[in-house]
Amino acid sequence: MKKIFSRKLMLVLLSSLLATGVVFAQGYGWSSTTGTQTATPEVQAALLEALTGPDGEYAAYAMYTAVIDKYGQVEPYVTIREAEGRHIQALKRQLDKYGVDYPTENPYLGKVTAPESLAAAAQAWADGEIANVKLYDKLIAQVPADEYPNVVRVLENLRSASLEAHLPAFQAAAENGGTLTTQQMQDLSPRGRNGGCNGGRQGGHGRGNGNRGRGNNRR
Repeated sequence: MKKIFSRKLMLVLLSSLLATGVVFAQGYGWSSTTGTQTATPEVQAALLEALTGPDGEYAAYAMYTAVIDKYGQVEPYVTIREAEGRHIQALKRQLDKYGVDYPTENPYLGKVTAPESLAAAAQAWADGEIANVKLYDKLIAQVPADEYPNVVRVLENLRSASLEAHLPAFQAAAENGGTLTTQQMQDLSPRGRNGGCNGGRQGGHGRGNGNRGRGNNRR
């Protein structure tokens, strides 16, 4: 019988691992910082979910790693995984700033498997980026922008990257048999269409450190 990859099934598995504490079991290091500022429980939860939730950045990085481990250095997975690494660091900086503990190592790595084909992977992760945008819509709504402008800015940057860079790349890959060429990646890059897989989020994360302009005197 042909195996059919189900992203929904994968998310059920990830959610069950989270619920039982398996992915955060002993053996994973946790950050321990006092932070320089304080955040409400809702803001802390939003940042944690963006990093550790089943539609968050840790899970996405692990899923793209599984594809690369199985199929090699294929695009758009290589480029987007690099971007996910930057997104993880951006969220960790915010969590450190507010003294919120989090698993320092990605607990999903090695616990997800790649789909049976690159075409199935591309479609699954296109669906995943749509879910990621919805996640950020929810998280942005629960963070008061007037009190935490830098947190909102980081979350908005991550949302924009999923919607404007990663989703188009995976959609293009799905239409192209599951992968993209170097030229196709360049066509999707900021220089190619003023958005793209590298610049959208990378540039935004620099702004999200909480050290620029009007954010200096605010949370």
